[in-house]
Amino acid sequence: MLKGFKDFLLRGNVIDLAVAVVIGVAFAALVSSFTESFLNPLIGLLGGGGVDGGTFTVNDQVFDWGGFITAVITFVLTAAVIYFAVVVPMRKVSERRQRGAEAGPAEPTDVELLKEIRDLLATEHRTKQL
Repeated sequence: MLKGFKDFLLRGNVIDLAVAVVIGVAFAALVSSFTESFLNPLIGLLGGGGVDGGTFTVNDQVFDWGGFITAVITFVLTAAVIYFAVVVPMRKVSERRQRGAEAGPAEPTDVELLKEIRDLLATEHRTKQL
């Protein structure tokens, strides 16, 4: 039972996924910090206020629209960076691989090779008879 679990954990896909999750969490923290430390104050300078602390109250219920705007900005930045840094390059690599696979000449099948050998042997045999 433990051997099966060990095999599962050491499989390449699981390790790749674990690395991706760790990098994703670190990247999300980086984008969140960038949004809160740089973009929100910049928006505050341009708009005269800031998104931090942006709230309104209805029947003693506080709605934090500033936090929502910050989360939207963080999401859009994260999605944009992942798209341009991961998806677009992977798509280009995939297209190059497909072009490379199609560009090469098709390898002959076993039957074609055997026919070619037969023809060469027949030609050689005819040449020796003359």
